Amino acid sequence: MNTAEINTEISPFVSTKNFLDEWLGHRRLTRKVINAFPEDKLFTYSIGGMRPFGEMVKELIDVSGPGVRGIVLDNWENTGGFSEHTLSEDERTKGSLLKLWDQSTEEIIKFFAQISAERLEQTVLAFGQYEGQVFSTILYFRDNEIHHRAQGVVYLRSLGVEPPAFYDRN
Repeated sequence: MNTAEINTEISPFVSTKNFLDEWLGHRRLTRKVINAFPEDKLFTYSIGGMRPFGEMVKELIDVSGPGVRGIVLDNWENTGGFSEHTLSEDERTKGSLLKLWDQSTEEIIKFFAQISAERLEQTVLAFGQYEGQVFSTILYFRDNEIHHRAQGVVYLRSLGVEPPAFYDRN
């Protein structure tokens, strides 16, 4: 295929609103997986050398909300990224994690609405480490969530807990 023949004036196949709605569906499903996890295993259980699911969720919290905020403000100082808030021993609970998850989701909603179509095409250096176009950076945030949620589902099954259906994003 000759790439010179590709029409670059094609309208996007999905609007930013529809993309956000899809991502929020994934966020709701990931929240269900967090909620299904046994409290005593959330930060202790692992298989195959992987991190405990609570640690994976903490990474998602530290990346997604602060990441969207960093994209909008074009300022990555104080975005945290992987360490925005260290959990104390008392905070290493399902309730604390769900509260942070909900706050992160609200941050995504607040800042995502401020991303223009032009901004999606621009290049960013997210967290001072990951260079790419804004749209691919946002896709990374979502894909990373799906990846870690799948690991959580494997953990749940290995613990004998039926996970939420992967298509249940309501």
